[in-house]
Amino acid sequence: MRFSGRFHSGCLCLALIIFLALACLWPGLTAISAQPAGQDAKPEYGDSLVIGMVAEPSNLLPFIANDAPSHQVAGEFFISLLKYDKNIEITTYAAESYQVLDGGLRLRFVLKKGLLWQDGVELTVDDVEFTYRLMIDPNTPTPYGSDFKAVKEFKKIDRYTFEVFYEKPFARSLLTWMQAIMPKHALEGQDLRNTPLSRRPLSSGPYLMESWKKGLLITLKSNPSYFEGRPYIDRYYFRFVTDPTTMFLELKAGKIDMMGLTPQQYVYQTKSEPFRKNFNVYRSLASIYTYMGYNLKSPLFKDKLVRQAIAYAIDKNELIDIALFGQGVPTIGPYKPETWIYNTNIKDRAHDPAKALELLAQAGWKPRAGDGVLVNSQGHPFAFTLLVDQGNETRIKTAVILQSQLKKVGIDVKIRTVEWAAFISLFVDTGYFDALILGWTIPQDPDGFDVWHSSRSANGGLNFVHFANAEADEILVKARGTFAEAERKVLYDRFQEILHEEQPYCFLYVPYSLTALHKRFRGVEPAPAGIGHNMNEWWVPKAEQMYNAAPQKGAD
Repeated sequence: MRFSGRFHSGCLCLALIIFLALACLWPGLTAISAQPAGQDAKPEYGDSLVIGMVAEPSNLLPFIANDAPSHQVAGEFFISLLKYDKNIEITTYAAESYQVLDGGLRLRFVLKKGLLWQDGVELTVDDVEFTYRLMIDPNTPTPYGSDFKAVKEFKKIDRYTFEVFYEKPFARSLLTWMQAIMPKHALEGQDLRNTPLSRRPLSSGPYLMESWKKGLLITLKSNPSYFEGRPYIDRYYFRFVTDPTTMFLELKAGKIDMMGLTPQQYVYQTKSEPFRKNFNVYRSLASIYTYMGYNLKSPLFKDKLVRQAIAYAIDKNELIDIALFGQGVPTIGPYKPETWIYNTNIKDRAHDPAKALELLAQAGWKPRAGDGVLVNSQGHPFAFTLLVDQGNETRIKTAVILQSQLKKVGIDVKIRTVEWAAFISLFVDTGYFDALILGWTIPQDPDGFDVWHSSRSANGGLNFVHFANAEADEILVKARGTFAEAERKVLYDRFQEILHEEQPYCFLYVPYSLTALHKRFRGVEPAPAGIGHNMNEWWVPKAEQMYNAAPQKGAD
């Protein structure tokens, strides 16, 4: 899980870039007049894809980064042994083949030959072993090492073949080897917190880093040595535009090709004939959920009665109607509705302010005479600060609505918006917050160990709300060692019941993914995995190509 790959519009979303300054960002792009092309044209090389991003990546080494913008860009540089195909089925990637042996206690991988890093060095088992040892090293600042630590032994057979052994069955064993492979010859001995490779990675993937203009854009160029073939699109430009309204204006002006739409933009601004003439819009239930998380070390939120009361005070349907313009569904836990793992037997707490006040009274909070503000026995008011990432229009609206709903039961909420990088480094990673609104991507496998197990609650860990429940810990460990889907279903159903009872998060909603993409791009294939699963195969007919790409000038 990571903060809400390939492209997912739900994670698009933050230094306001003034329109008049935009022209100076594109010294390497020359516009070409676009003309219609026949629908039967063969794939052609050329053009650029300009992607709008609200937040700038924090780090392009994916084993360190825990935010979606970083993973979105870093996903173009690194390959893994296995991956999901368009139907979300496990398939080979850097691996030529793999075998599950001895009842899952042994995995055998054979790498493809001729895989190259961009400097011409071959990618081999040495790189895979280096990545494994990096991930299990306690000095590596990564939140993703637990899967690798389940491996008992790594055994190199030859330059392209290796085996891994497990003491007991591990349900995530194959998913472990979907993690990006790191270059041993470049990273070994580096200070991982300060290595220049975090801004200019050594690529084995479809694209290479060309430049990073801080606060403005990242430019990637296609990798001619990529083992699956050079991508058709010459360049990707990831542009950082913190304001969704400004980004949408840039989209309509032809300066951005692809962006995640806000619900308001989707409902009210994409129906016109001029817009639909130039853009396709894709809508599907996102693999992301939004939540309000509590710092469980705060005296305000230690009592689960308080957290349950807040759930009764919140009207999720109102949140979705107003903040999402109806483009989402309520949720009760960390899994996607309508998937096999979602516990449909859990009944969500209905909006019931009276019940909320009843529970708050049991927890020692009663309305103050005169103004109705909740106070405890010492007369201290129930007041807290709710953090939201700057520029995320939907989450800010959600915060404002929550503020209004909680005020009706006497809780005073102050909203503070924080720039994304500071939001993560100064507040999330340090645990310095009362409550916050965030989103997690929903992985295909239901394992939630890294987010929910009590061992992951140290500063910098993904369990930054400090949730600790002995039964939940036991379930998370047991479910990792269970392969049978029916048995895992029983375990994770109980896990969701615990979360529903404990309410470490108030799970709010799963939004729809709303993506706008310029129509000149061909080869787009909507699938269960989304539209980004085959981006390397997207192309633009020569007659419709808008840009001649030239190397960017200027310092990184």
